[in-house]
Formats: sequence, C-alpha cells, structure tokens
Amino acid sequence: AAMADRLVHTLLRAGAVEVEEHGERGLWRLRQLRFLAPAELRRALGLPEPDAERTAWVHARGHVFTHPELAAAATVLDALPPARALARHALLRALDTWQADGRSGTWRDFSHFARGSTKLIGDSERAWLAAHLTLADFRLDDHTPLLLLRTAAELRLGDTHLTLAAIPDFVALSPDTLRQITGAASGPAVWFVVENRSSFERVARACGPDEGALWLPGYPPGSWRASVAGLLRHLPAPARIACDPDPDGILIACQAGTLWTAAGLDWTPWRMDAADFDALKTTRPLTERDRKLLDSLLHDPTLPAPLTHLAKALATRGAKGEQEAYL
Repeated sequence: AAMADRLVHTLLRAGAVEVEEHGERGLWRLRQLRFLAPAELRRALGLPEPDAERTAWVHARGHVFTHPELAAAATVLDALPPARALARHALLRALDTWQADGRSGTWRDFSHFARGSTKLIGDSERAWLAAHLTLADFRLDDHTPLLLLRTAAELRLGDTHLTLAAIPDFVALSPDTLRQITGAASGPAVWFVVENRSSFERVARACGPDEGALWLPGYPPGSWRASVAGLLRHLPAPARIACDPDPDGILIACQAGTLWTAAGLDWTPWRMDAADFDALKTTRPLTERDRKLLDSLLHDPTLPAPLTHLAKALATRGAKGEQEAYL
C-alpha cells in the first residue's frame, strides 16, 4: 500500500495522472485516479497497447484487393481472432503482389517472398488458403518445377549420353538434370516456345528433326528462366515465341524473349499477329487491368513491331483471345 501511494504521487508530479480526493474524518483520501495520456505512458514503459491487434485489423481490412478470390477470402477473416486474421490477411496481400508481379514457384518460394524465410507458412495456413483460393491460378506448386521440351538433341551428362530423339513427343527434365549437362549435339535450328500447354503438346508432336519446342508456363518463373538459360548454353538457337493474343501474353512473350537476348540469340513473336487474333471465333472483353497493361505496352519503344500491331488490334476491338483456338 505504501508503494502504491508513492507511485500515485510520482505519477501526479510527472503530470501523468489527475486525482480526485475527498475528506473523511479530517483526512483526504484518494477517490479516483485518471490517466491523462495512457498511450504515451504505455509507450514509455514498453507496455503493449490494449486492443492494438484489433485496431490494426480494423485498419487492415480496408485494403482493396485486385484479385476477386483474394477479396472474397478476406471477408471471412472477421470470424478469426485479430492476430490470426492479420497474419492471414498479410498472406493474401502477399499473394496479390505475387500475382501482379507474375511470379510462380513452390510454397517455399512464396514463403520467402511473403515472410522472408522459406519455412514460415504453416500447414494450417496452407490448408486455409487452399480452401478459399484456386491456388493453381496463383502459380503455387508443391513439386519440383520441370522443363517440358521436344528436341532430337543428344545430351551429355558426364559420362552418360541421353538421346532425346528416341522420345516421340516431349520430355520433362528437372533443374538438377539440366544442371548436369556437360555438352550436347544435334541441337535444333529453332526453338518454338509455346505458352499454353495444349498448344505446346500439339506443336511438340509436329516438330521436325531440326526443330525444338519448349513449354512456357505463363509468366516465366525463376526456375524456368534458370533452366532455359542453362539449356541455351548447350543448345543455342533462335526462338519463335507464341503466347495468348492478350495483354498478358504480349508481356509474357517479351519477358521470355529476354533470355534469348541475354544469350546473344534472336527471338521473334510467332502466331501473335493481328490476323491470328481476327481469325478467332470467340473472344473475351478486355478488363480495366487489361486496358492499363495495354497502354503501358503501347508506350514501350522496345516492343517488337508485330506485338505493337497486336496490342493496337486488341485495344481497337476491346477484346482478347486464347491461342488454343488456332495453335
């Protein structure tokens, strides 16, 4: 009690509190004590702010997501305790940026992107995300990324020779396998790089002995870039890059093409001109995001002429398409 009395007087002299006293039998007794700046005092003492997490959650829930599935998932977070809601909301925001940046990879890649370490997303969080999102749309994978290709080349892996000409359609090689390549022979004269999987398979089966095909899984992920860069050191050839006739397809083609440019090789768009787009029987209207991306592309002086013509056609018609319809 004596310590409490001294504490009250210390706080009073410091201007941190005001007190109300009343007289009782000739003595003044403390009736009420009011803190004048409680938040400042808590900060000075290193004490947590009461309801800080709830206040932070009220602020965080005003975030506007660009992807509709993320916005829908965020609406169910109110039912969770504020600390858990904040953590999962932060993952949704990270996924929004991941999607906008065109990233792809494994859960460890995303964990490092979202939280700075590869193992900081728990099983319960992954299960929650899987229950509320179509994770394939966000290019998240549990498995080793594979490079799908068709070529008649012969690869040397140390003392071993791998004859790909014996494979009738296409093969999938892991990053570790590609890193083991020490040399190659009978490489293609051209690489056909195709975005959509169905179109890639058709192109791969139709390849001649001096042609090669590579599957481009949307925006080129880091693992794909590394694998293709390594492959081109042993099997250099110019590229013909085919992506969807839409704003994202144009940007994807340009991003993939930088690998050939970096290797000192030519690349050109393939089956991505306005005539291919006009031949489509079915198209979809451009979204607001599509229009903004098109505007950015059309102001890029480095955009190849065929892609500039396609971008102008998309903008004029207000529509976009998919390459499976003609390739």
